[in-house]
Amino acid sequence: MALIDLEWRGDVAIVWLNDPQTLNAVSIAMMEELGAVLDQVETKARAMILTGAGKGFCSGANLACGGLEGIGTADYDAGSGLENPINPLIKRLTGLSVPWIAAVNGAAAGIGASFALMADMVVASEKAYFMQAFAKVGLVPDGGSTHLLVRTIGRVRAMEMMLLAGKLPAAKALEWGLVNRVVAGDALMDEAVALASQLSVGAASLGEIRKLAWMAVNGSFEDSLQAEREVQFRVGQTKDHVEGVMAFLEKRPARFKGA
Repeated sequence: MALIDLEWRGDVAIVWLNDPQTLNAVSIAMMEELGAVLDQVETKARAMILTGAGKGFCSGANLACGGLEGIGTADYDAGSGLENPINPLIKRLTGLSVPWIAAVNGAAAGIGASFALMADMVVASEKAYFMQAFAKVGLVPDGGSTHLLVRTIGRVRAMEMMLLAGKLPAAKALEWGLVNRVVAGDALMDEAVALASQLSVGAASLGEIRKLAWMAVNGSFEDSLQAEREVQFRVGQTKDHVEGVMAFLEKRPARFKGA
């Protein structure tokens, strides 16, 4: 059984984490399949949705698949799996060339919460929740969560999530600014597809906008000013820019091609 499924809705790629018996817990095999699917997405798609099959989005790392060898010994390294494959995959998701949406249909725990945080927009089912459970097993949050939570919801709220390791329900996540929208469970994919479809007819500059946003998270104001100047030159050379200006002058909707 494939651990990642790829579905197409026009130019929108819907990527399904597909191990519902474990609530889509992440294994090395799943991450390898996801990397291969992302190659297809970046070749063909103009927008992407990441979601989970069954009742959960992603319950975190699949400890049943290993990673605990040598625990309790001086040679045990709980961070080795972060160097490869987790951190490279996280960087891949942040640097994706197309905008993407996380459709969180249930538990988003551990690395699963990180996957959701990587998205440009997060749509959650009213039954979804986010959880940083690491403190319960004597570890620290990973997948970039310490960085992103503090910058997204502030240090004090991030501390509450990480130190108490409790569930943050979707409604509270919306109140805190962790997600964009909360909808009924049976409306989740319709909402996500509608948003992704809107992104999929956008200009080629959308991919550059998401990169600039990540730079703003990680860099200085001066870095952003310089990057905006450099990127503005590149997108100004696109056919979509010409079409956008002509459409504005002619008072009609623009017909972007993503190039």
